[in-house]
Amino acid sequence: MMNIKNLLCGAGMAAFLLSSCAGGNETQLTVSGLNPAAFDTTINQKPVKLYTLKNANGMEVCITNYGGRVVSLVVPDKNGKPTDVVLGFDNIRQYADTLNSPTDYGSSVGRYANRIKNAKFTLNGQEYQLKANDNGNCLHGGGTTGWMNQVYDAEQIGDSILKLTIVAEDGENGFPGTVTAITTYTVTANNTLDITWEATTDKETIINQTNHNYYNLSGDFTQPGYDQVLYVNADNFTPSDKLYIPTGEVKPVEGTPMDFRTPHAIGDSIKSQFDQIQNAGGYDHNWCLNTYKDGKGDDTQVCASLYSPKSGIFMEMFTNEPGVQVYSGNFQGVGNEVNIHHKNNLVYPQHVSVCLESQKYPDSPNKADWVQPTLKPGKKYYSHAAYKFSVK
Repeated sequence: MMNIKNLLCGAGMAAFLLSSCAGGNETQLTVSGLNPAAFDTTINQKPVKLYTLKNANGMEVCITNYGGRVVSLVVPDKNGKPTDVVLGFDNIRQYADTLNSPTDYGSSVGRYANRIKNAKFTLNGQEYQLKANDNGNCLHGGGTTGWMNQVYDAEQIGDSILKLTIVAEDGENGFPGTVTAITTYTVTANNTLDITWEATTDKETIINQTNHNYYNLSGDFTQPGYDQVLYVNADNFTPSDKLYIPTGEVKPVEGTPMDFRTPHAIGDSIKSQFDQIQNAGGYDHNWCLNTYKDGKGDDTQVCASLYSPKSGIFMEMFTNEPGVQVYSGNFQGVGNEVNIHHKNNLVYPQHVSVCLESQKYPDSPNKADWVQPTLKPGKKYYSHAAYKFSVK
């Protein structure tokens, strides 16, 4: 066992001690070209590995139990070529280095995905102060100390299922309740990445998990993904202010660049003068899904899709949640991300990818009229999202 380095994970945090072991001279790479030994380490005294899920139809998904992150997702393109369609790094060192390369790439976000205004919410008359990590707001459960930077306990079941478990203590980043959460990744025979999130708590709390894969279905991560064709089955969206916090309004997409009910290329509208797009530098908004009605989401109906005319790869999304956040990689290739090298030593350009994140609406604990993310003792949180791949 050999120490690699100590990684500082932000102000006030203990250093992560990373160690790596390379067993033998021969290395068996994944289909996506990853070296599993580059993920074999220990973080905060817990083992970290790369787990490979696959089926008989050419799909391979590689996941690390550090943050429950999807590191690569390979599916055949229109010519049968195995194509990695998600962004990320090729080693655990960069994922864990939250000081120099902070990222949510591929993560299973918790305890609360997206933003909570002023990092505060009130539950049963008690106000809770959360960790403020994004312009005074709480983003993705606290960012560097949220679940996407914690080590899950992992259990691989056969070739196609990975079960990841985390226990978050009462008061973690300000959230109430000790929560036991399980994320299950399944690769199905029809080339679907199926994800379920389940959780229980010993005290009433809030929870809102999602997957944060960054997709470029062309497999070419050197160019902006402007030609990716997006469909969102939503008549309405929730406008946001300049800090990405929903105003509380629900507005129709009709007549705006937010209308993806008829599929079209993202590049057609991503540089629009529409105030919402100007504020965000692209898309970073919540759509109110038509597949959610009368307090229930229909996860048998397509809520969104993405298509690359270059590769022919087509992805359909399904969820039981009321919303989907579409994020077009507005911060990639700018600011602190200009010189960060990723898989295959690539530096990503702005707008290279698209995220489709199932969710309760952002800041929903502070919006009483919206679907609430509360979880009570004796009840089980259940969220489901599936991403089905084919070619056309």
